Amino acid sequence: MDVIWQGLKEGFLLIIAMDPEIVQITLLSIQVSVSALLLAAIIGIPLGTVLALKEFPGRKALLNITYTFMGLPPVLAGLLVFLFLSTSGPLGYFQLMFTPTAMIIAQVLLGFPIVCGLTARAVMAQPQEVFDTAATLGATRRQASWAIIRESRMGIIAALTTALGRLIAEVGAVMMVGGNIKGETRVLTTSIVLETRMGNDSAALAIGMVLLLIAFLIMLLILTLEKRTFNDERRIQII
Repeated sequence: MDVIWQGLKEGFLLIIAMDPEIVQITLLSIQVSVSALLLAAIIGIPLGTVLALKEFPGRKALLNITYTFMGLPPVLAGLLVFLFLSTSGPLGYFQLMFTPTAMIIAQVLLGFPIVCGLTARAVMAQPQEVFDTAATLGATRRQASWAIIRESRMGIIAALTTALGRLIAEVGAVMMVGGNIKGETRVLTTSIVLETRMGNDSAALAIGMVLLLIAFLIMLLILTLEKRTFNDERRIQII
């Protein structure tokens, strides 16, 4: 119990004092996870929408594969990236191993199926009436599809939130391809693992508090976006 209280105290002091090392680790954690989320969103949202709205051979198989990869083990994702980026791998020439870029690639591999799969589910959940109403009002097929996407925005936001939550807390893949190098690839999650292995339980708990604070701020941002969207919808209904 003393360790827990000591960790909470140290975490509070680290946050208040803006410890330079913690700040650097925190910024790198945010940079890697947000960059991976943006890349996953750029690829995953359009692809998820296509899988939801288009009928083509192999569509159901692609959906099932996407749903399967939503549960991709982080260590396996790290292993795949390691095999491709290592000196003996097909992309070893670029020397990306043990860099933040390698960590971003690994996290994209984890985040993309989540964004794609949940986006597809959100779009498919929309009633046919949305498309029919847009078409009746003279919208083209593309405009009607965009109307469905707009109606699905809450589900898409939830997809991004879910993906970011997994990425910011991920440790296995980034440890494998990043190496947990101090000042280079060390992030909050790998720091917690390192401090725990060294027996510095209080320090590990303190860093965990910082990670928890980031998660809280992310959720606060998402809830704010959801509230604005809800208010916009109510305003439209009243008008």
